[in-house]
Amino acid sequence: MGEETTSLGGIHISPNAVATITYHATLQSYGVVGLAPKNLADGIVSTITRVPSHGVSVHYNGSDIDISIHVIIEYGTRINSVAESVANTVRFHVEKALGLRVNSVNVHVAGLRISDPD
Repeated sequence: MGEETTSLGGIHISPNAVATITYHATLQSYGVVGLAPKNLADGIVSTITRVPSHGVSVHYNGSDIDISIHVIIEYGTRINSVAESVANTVRFHVEKALGLRVNSVNVHVAGLRISDPD
């Protein structure tokens, strides 16, 4: 993915590293309860293993990074506001950590969850 060569050697950034940064930034966003599987196969894999890129897709082409996130949002929050907040938070954290420009962050709301009132 991101590759840079210095006098000491090369630096290669894996899409899984970007997915992990995205995963943690998303969970820190207000109104997000969790991440949802991207598809049935991802759902089965996530039940067997604990993959930090659960619910996150990263596509890298040349100099642009495209990120898709599938989230579950707290019932009662404004869906549009939470989705915009997630997109901005993810963009900020990925660009800050990697120094690479994020082309797009797509937030897919997969569901709503009512939290326990206790």
